[in-house]
Amino acid sequence: MKYGALEAGGTKMVCAVGEDDGTILEQISIPTRFPEETIPPIIDYFKGKNISALGIAGFGPLDLDPDSETYGYITATTKPGWSNYNLAGTFSDALKIPIGLDTDVNGSLLGETTYGDSAGLSDVLYITIGTGIGGGILSGGSVVHGMQHPELGHIRMVPHPKDTYRGKCPFHGTCLEGMASGPAIEERWGAKAVTLSGQEEVWELEAYYIGQALADLILTVSPKRIILGGGVMHQTQLFPLIRKAVKKE
Repeated sequence: MKYGALEAGGTKMVCAVGEDDGTILEQISIPTRFPEETIPPIIDYFKGKNISALGIAGFGPLDLDPDSETYGYITATTKPGWSNYNLAGTFSDALKIPIGLDTDVNGSLLGETTYGDSAGLSDVLYITIGTGIGGGILSGGSVVHGMQHPELGHIRMVPHPKDTYRGKCPFHGTCLEGMASGPAIEERWGAKAVTLSGQEEVWELEAYYIGQALADLILTVSPKRIILGGGVMHQTQLFPLIRKAVKKE
């Protein structure tokens, strides 16, 4: 059987067709603009592919409560044009096949714990640090959803004593996303993260916030492994700094 997969990201939408053993047969990428520009070519791509179902891992927040009137909707997001958009329903109506929906970070978490180095582990934490910050939790072998789904990027931070930055998040200011996301780095230092790789003070401060968050989450969910992804984590010098920061906490 063939299945469709959609990684509905805030920057791009990655569409793929694969087999039930995880083999990817083909994929394309479409820039994320407004829904009326972005969704029709994705629907056109999946039509005629003879897929049995479509799995969507999307940016959010998402309404994942099957009993909710707005199940499958993107809710209050900072992405212009996407608030209160019926993501799952739009594809269900257009393709007439079963639709599976979860957050983009839970999609990454499931991929890592199914096909990656964390396969077989029952308790795993996945955090992506990029344009935004989000996370997924595997606890006792099951993905944690709760009332909606965890928003790990919006846990509150204790600002560094020398950091006067007010935070990038429009909702919470100095939450993890507000202090450590890619846009926060750019606004604080006046340049994109990729151009700042040689400036130690940038990454010491970044590690301070990530380490603080991970220490809190270790105490809360007690994972056996933590996976860090996203564009900011391409700065590989961060990993030892984060380990050091976690130990200090």
